[in-house]
Amino acid sequence: MTLADLESRLWGAANALRGPVDPADFKTYVFPMLFWKWISDSWTWEHEQAVADFDEDLTDEVEADYHRFTLPAGTHWSDLTVKTANLGAHVAKALSKIEQANPDTLAGIFGDAAWGNKERLPESALVALLDAFNGVTLDPDHVSNDLLGQAYEYLLKNFADESGKKAGEFFTPRQVVDLLVRILDPQPEETVYDPACGSGGMLVETINTVRREGGDTRTLRLYGQEVNLTTSAIARMNLFLHDIEDFKIVRGDTLRSPGLREPDGRISHFSVVLANPPFSLQNWGADMWADDPRSFCGIPPAKNGDYAWVEHMVASMAPETGRVGVVMPHGVLFRGGKEGGIRECLVKDDRLEAVIGLPKNLFYSTTIPACLLIFRAKKTPERVGHVLFIDGEMRFKKGSSQNYMDAEDVQAILDAYTTGEDPDGEGGVEVRLVPRHELEANGWELKIGRYLKTRAEEETNLDEALTTYLVAREARINSEKALFERLTAAGIANLGTPDV
Repeated sequence: MTLADLESRLWGAANALRGPVDPADFKTYVFPMLFWKWISDSWTWEHEQAVADFDEDLTDEVEADYHRFTLPAGTHWSDLTVKTANLGAHVAKALSKIEQANPDTLAGIFGDAAWGNKERLPESALVALLDAFNGVTLDPDHVSNDLLGQAYEYLLKNFADESGKKAGEFFTPRQVVDLLVRILDPQPEETVYDPACGSGGMLVETINTVRREGGDTRTLRLYGQEVNLTTSAIARMNLFLHDIEDFKIVRGDTLRSPGLREPDGRISHFSVVLANPPFSLQNWGADMWADDPRSFCGIPPAKNGDYAWVEHMVASMAPETGRVGVVMPHGVLFRGGKEGGIRECLVKDDRLEAVIGLPKNLFYSTTIPACLLIFRAKKTPERVGHVLFIDGEMRFKKGSSQNYMDAEDVQAILDAYTTGEDPDGEGGVEVRLVPRHELEANGWELKIGRYLKTRAEEETNLDEALTTYLVAREARINSEKALFERLTAAGIANLGTPDV
């Protein structure tokens, strides 16, 4: 089966729900069905391998060694798809049994879909979904893990397109993920952690990057935390379908209750920490941070959790070799108050390595431009006492509803970060290594326009244009007022009032 054929069949399965099911909810039903079908087909393939190897000498104990997952009696795909009444209830029961039979690996993997709720999922839609998957065989002889992983990413992207702004909760544009992972440069035998892992895209891309560079991915250990039950389940399925087993995804609120700790209760440390957390999160749990060691630079404002994510991630960075990359709104670069104090502390601590401006309208959840903040436990000698500023805002291609970066755009920004120089020499990506004393002179602001000439000129031109407009507007209003006063004095009435 080719990738195009597999993608077409899987998207056809999703379209079987169109009409009675909101497209934003497609992922809730399609991914569990895909995973169940994959487990069932693989179980059958493994059974046939065991029979071929042992024939009449095959025992249950021997066959168990052939199976990656346990399928209790009556829970195989083929057992359920022949049911004709109350199909949703039968599906829910089977999936629950599979989770219970594999407590260490599959507990909660199928999410919380209400399969038996015919108001949310009419039986006709469920039958159509199952029929669509009946036409696809997902065992290793038909579909490789690489192909299945690519198809899973295809579905994620399509579901994100269908979901609109809601997609920001589970999907980060893959070109941003690619850029961030390549900047942090994960290596074999390292640990990688995403505290807001969504559908697991950054963890999967870590594996892909190491594999492309010829590294042994079996020695990588992946960790993540996600607050949403359905999304955390999607992340785990994503990793399994990419043939990744050495991972741990915990469900829970990272800022209130970080789930990855050492036996003595300390926050665990990781080689690479990366995330695209929710922007400007309100009610994030500031009241619980008074004595939290993560607030080493101060407690962020209660109505904005941006710096809580930053502090959590820096606190999770391995002390000697750790690297952090986080997607943030530009407001973290210049907002004052508590955030200003935290920003000053982080810069003085000299672990902030780079501020990278990204193009606008890349993300599903917002059209505003975002930035990457890069931290290192140990900077290279030439960057000690400095922060690297990179303006990549113009490196994008315009799409129908969103902008996107192609491979050349990503490479240009990556080259700028690696070399500290404009890669094309024509201002496409502007770069400057700024000494800490200049940051201090600017009140520890990190606004990119303060330190890069082109952006500063653009902001100056905008300020000048705004000033010119306001002066002209005030002159027009004064002229209209004078005209109305003269007309009123002349006895001409009912002209209304001037536009002020």
